Amino acid sequence: MSNSTAKKQKMEESALEQLKKYTVVVADTGDFNAIEEYKPQDATTNPSLILAAAQMPAYQQLVTDAIQYGKKQGGSEEEQMNNIMDKLFVLFGAEILKKIPGRVSTEVDARLSYDKDGMIKRAKRLIALYKEAGIDKGRILIKLSSTWEGIQAGKVLEEQYGIHCNMTLLFSFAQAVACAEAGVTLISPFVGRILDWHLANSGKKSFEPSEDPGVKSVTQIYNYYKKFGYKTIVMGASFRNTGEIKALTGCDYLTIAPKLLAELSKDSCKLTPALSAKEAQNCKLEKIHLDEKAFRWEHNEDQMAVEKLSDGIRKFAADAIKLENMLKERLKK
Repeated sequence: MSNSTAKKQKMEESALEQLKKYTVVVADTGDFNAIEEYKPQDATTNPSLILAAAQMPAYQQLVTDAIQYGKKQGGSEEEQMNNIMDKLFVLFGAEILKKIPGRVSTEVDARLSYDKDGMIKRAKRLIALYKEAGIDKGRILIKLSSTWEGIQAGKVLEEQYGIHCNMTLLFSFAQAVACAEAGVTLISPFVGRILDWHLANSGKKSFEPSEDPGVKSVTQIYNYYKKFGYKTIVMGASFRNTGEIKALTGCDYLTIAPKLLAELSKDSCKLTPALSAKEAQNCKLEKIHLDEKAFRWEHNEDQMAVEKLSDGIRKFAADAIKLENMLKERLKK
């Protein structure tokens, strides 16, 4: 191959391929076909994504298998539904793991967001179901809401059971600090939902990627973690456009929906890392410690974070109920 040919090929490398050199790319979907197409390392799911996928004709066998499992387990309708939901999430996760080399995130029911013991129990149940399917817990991240109770549940699961946790619905710096102190494996700060709030409340119609409030939030969290040596992985999530993604090149992980993965795969602009652990050392940030009282106060001081956390929990819970109702209809047949 001539130098000019090699140079041309290098120039034509997509933004997605370039991004993968600096950041672990994760697919934010329950659709196996999208995962196969874009070849991410990891994948994340949530009740909304599973609800969407469970309505696709291609995945009806998984729904049927989950219902049969729930019937076999017996018990009250509520117990059956819990078993069916957990089994369905695990069946999707198990299929996804056949298509990726890394880990899949599986979410605990958002209705348990303020129930520490309930989250721990449900997480252990999901891991047990994965074990029954022959899947090691090392390939699973259990997603928990980043409430104080969720963060403490994550701490117990990590320390006592070796279960890796992904703290989701993270909007405030206080949530990020508490997660780092709890020693969880990974956090998912929500970039796009932060932008949504600022567009709705600031009177501004748009933000440049570097000034995007969601991008700035993740940048601050990343720099804080790297400066003070926290091992917790920062995974930017909930993107509204590829500009946000490019502005976070270099972040540990980024979880991206198929539509934006497609855009990045067709984009040939040159990417350079915007975040780096080395540069984080020069940031003027002070280390802080948050007990429960300090956490609740600091989080409460961030109006956007308070509103988006409660809104996110309500939306995930609503989609879990929709999924349950769909499964109840199938259960009666």
